[in-house]
Amino acid sequence: MKKLVLSLLAVTGLACSASAQTEKGKFVLGGSFSFTSTKVDGAIKPDVSFDAVPSIGYFAANNFAIGTGVGYTYSKEVSEENQNEAFVVAPFGRYYVNLSDQFKFFGQLSVPLAFGSNKDVEKTGETGNKNATTTSIGVNLAPGFVFFPTKSIGIEVSVNGFGYQKFEAKSTLTDQKAKTTDFGFDADTFAPRLGISFHF
Repeated sequence: MKKLVLSLLAVTGLACSASAQTEKGKFVLGGSFSFTSTKVDGAIKPDVSFDAVPSIGYFAANNFAIGTGVGYTYSKEVSEENQNEAFVVAPFGRYYVNLSDQFKFFGQLSVPLAFGSNKDVEKTGETGNKNATTTSIGVNLAPGFVFFPTKSIGIEVSVNGFGYQKFEAKSTLTDQKAKTTDFGFDADTFAPRLGISFHF
């Protein structure tokens, strides 16, 4: 009986600690990291893409965090003779809704901004001259769930949700601008994003 009581107290303490991680004054660390390498038939070198955008948030109120991600994205497509790289800033706001002591639903609104350049790539894979500067501005509303197995770790599952992006490329040779605008809904539950967040 004593062991049962102690076990229940330990589980209760863990659950209470987990629910306290979204209280005012706490911090959350996370971000996005990816790397892909694709071999295309006929290309001498593979196409490579990489991004690292760590983020930090502060709980300005219970269950409401504001913060930003800051990082870098890079892609080199030898098959398309094209290279892109950009500096990224992605401010966000996130609101949590308690489902239980260890499970929470959240909605996140982010405004990703990217400022970079486009360069030519030779058929040999060598990077050539810069041909354009690029600017991207977006808005994304993404829902998700987080599970707290411990007081400081959250395991997150989310989908893309609603998104808007405006992209502009300005030629370094002619000063001409090419613009594209995308708006859509992308909530593929068969391809969710899985992540880990750290709370302290």
